[in-house]
Amino acid sequence: MSNPHLCQEVSTPIGNLTLVSTEVGLRAVLWPNDGDRITLPRQMTASNSDPILCETATQLGQYFAKERTEFDLPLDLQGTDFQQQAWNALARIPYGETWTYKQQAELLGRPKAVRAIGAANGKNPVSIVLPCHRVIGVNGSLTGFAGGLDTKKELLRFEGALSNGN
Repeated sequence: MSNPHLCQEVSTPIGNLTLVSTEVGLRAVLWPNDGDRITLPRQMTASNSDPILCETATQLGQYFAKERTEFDLPLDLQGTDFQQQAWNALARIPYGETWTYKQQAELLGRPKAVRAIGAANGKNPVSIVLPCHRVIGVNGSLTGFAGGLDTKKELLRFEGALSNGN
């Protein structure tokens, strides 16, 4: 039997996000219209009392209040071994900094897997918590983000990784 999935919608400065948890940990942070990127059960139970969802909402609030630069949450990541390695590497990118997809691939000892890193990041189920928005093209370009490139730019400006002129 699979773990029951609980969900909670939270309002943030960048829009409403839907948080999804299982008894193991945070399973997803979903953007509006984020239907096909991550496979989840059709039926989920709304919860405003689940400890994982409540803690995630609290930590997101602290992040947007500039009181938190890293997240400390149990995660229930579902993906291939490579995807999970790529996602876990995201947690190592410091707040206010960016890495290139090439740097992330090199960290995993797979310097030629730049495109695979991009694809894995595109399936990152816990945006912001594992900060895929901090990964940019080797030429400094902002590429791909489930929340949209404008939101990626807004998050990078918020963290001080981009100047307002960019």
